[in-house]
Amino acid sequence: MQPRTIEWRNGTVVTIDQTRLPHETLILKMKGCSEVVEAIKTMKIRGAPLLGAAAAFALALTAYNSKAKSKEGLISELEKAAEILRGTRPTAVNLFWAIDRILNKARSFAGNVEGLATFVVEEAQKIADADVMANRLIGKYGAELINHGDVVLTHCNAGALATVEYGTALGIIRASWEQGKKIRVIATETRPKLQGARLTTYELKRDGIPVTLITDNMVGYVMYKGLVSKVVVGADRIVKDAVINKIGTFTIAVLAKEHNIPFYVAAPKSTFDLTHTSKDVVIEERKPEEVTHIGSQRIAPEGIDVLNPAFDITPLEYVTAIVCESGILYKKDFDKFKANYYK
Repeated sequence: MQPRTIEWRNGTVVTIDQTRLPHETLILKMKGCSEVVEAIKTMKIRGAPLLGAAAAFALALTAYNSKAKSKEGLISELEKAAEILRGTRPTAVNLFWAIDRILNKARSFAGNVEGLATFVVEEAQKIADADVMANRLIGKYGAELINHGDVVLTHCNAGALATVEYGTALGIIRASWEQGKKIRVIATETRPKLQGARLTTYELKRDGIPVTLITDNMVGYVMYKGLVSKVVVGADRIVKDAVINKIGTFTIAVLAKEHNIPFYVAAPKSTFDLTHTSKDVVIEERKPEEVTHIGSQRIAPEGIDVLNPAFDITPLEYVTAIVCESGILYKKDFDKFKANYYK
């Protein structure tokens, strides 16, 4: 059993500070919504499914700590907290999905203010539990795509640290390994925040799964040399016509298509945003210092212009299949996205 990355413990939200890994394991104990907001903004909490659970628990903290005397007063507090949470990360849709789910259910709640506070906490816990179940099913279905002896390339971190437990892309890798398939993993470093180097290799090494780390600009070389069997990545948002994921994903998808390597995306249905297209998505632009520095060390000249999008857009034509908790969706299924079939 994997330890949970985030948990509710009697009015405290407990998680790991991912900015300290792999050198230090620092546990965060957050007692207010504002602490969760700050942790999301500073990427101590990151990964699309985890952001959804974190936002839900932030609203749970708001309800748990509320002094509101009426149901309407508590709903007003929740709406204000939700607005702040929505401003933390604009691209990963799970955060918005979790907020909307809790607010919509809270507004239709028929009991008193005390009952509503309890209900919000319970609903947040249900969101976290559902993510665990979804990840396990993604692993189960996705493992069907992985053969004994495969070398699987993955980008960024779509593991247990990006979810409540187990992982999406790494969930497929874990499930394959647990089935006895002797696979190996190639992990990209994932500039500029190095989630692959810091987090993915940390998880795989901990689990005893063989992993080789490469820089992002080595992907073409390893594919050209025939060193990659499959690509499996996560997603921060899946829209009608594209997958939005960590910057560099599109480059890998193009290279995979050129080398006839299957390119798989793993994500729960809470990541599906089938009311929008890629033109509607706001791509988060992050601080220039992430590019001009590695850690505290400046590597670029002072005053240089920097472009730092956190995500890119991979058209569905480059995607071989999407694995979610309902099963494996192939290209013939993607047409149904336009009708919002999978929501």
